[in-house]
Amino acid sequence: MSRRPSLPHPAATVLAVVLSAGLLAACSGGAPEPSPSTSAATVSPTLTPTPSPTEEAPPTSPTTPAFDKAARSVDDPASLWVVSDKLRALDPVDYVPGDLVTPDVAHQNPPTLRAEAAAAVVEMFRAGQAEGAGAFQVQSAYRSYDTQVSVYAGWVQRLGQAQADAQSARPGFSEHQTGLALDISPVPLSCALQACFGDTPQGTWLAANAWRFGFLLRYPADKVAVTGFTFEPWHFRYVGVPLATEMHDTGVTTLEEFFGLPAAPDYAG
Repeated sequence: MSRRPSLPHPAATVLAVVLSAGLLAACSGGAPEPSPSTSAATVSPTLTPTPSPTEEAPPTSPTTPAFDKAARSVDDPASLWVVSDKLRALDPVDYVPGDLVTPDVAHQNPPTLRAEAAAAVVEMFRAGQAEGAGAFQVQSAYRSYDTQVSVYAGWVQRLGQAQADAQSARPGFSEHQTGLALDISPVPLSCALQACFGDTPQGTWLAANAWRFGFLLRYPADKVAVTGFTFEPWHFRYVGVPLATEMHDTGVTTLEEFFGLPAAPDYAG
């Protein structure tokens, strides 16, 4: 008996068609289209942040060291910073500086000073004249203890002791004895040892510029109660450029105030 050929099952036929379509798609390299129900939203890729370079702190200005007020003695008569006033006698009272010289400057009396102060005076007088203040001269400079005895006695005889003490230091208390102080007058001579010196071109220039050369106007008009002496725009004291500059920059005008020493309006006895 002859057999009829068997026909493929309908389900097998459908499966074969599907497999054939998938095989063709894979071979052609095409990706299947998304179904209409697939969301159209685009997902952003996750970005890894680039590490920022290490931030450097802004450069700092070098710290200026504080002025050392203890760098020199205020008691030793040989110190550039020695403070002599009505409460602070020199020790010893007959002290004599060991480095006195006589600078080559115009003068009324010998311009003898300690070496460093003498060199500074030469430079200061030269600068003042070059800057239009006119010519300067030394009215008085170093005085020994014995010389101060005579000077002070003359003031007492002329004015009485009370007024003499406002104008001149007693022997052993004078800055002139340190070799660091001098009285200055103009050339030609005028207003010598008088308040009007402060109004001369030389006096005005010194008041504004002496600090540049290490000098201090020692007895300001508004500090009589501190220094004990009347205004002396002619009297300058050498303290060295560092201290003179610090006092100028801070606006402190007396050694007593700068070093925290007692005011000395009168002698203790």
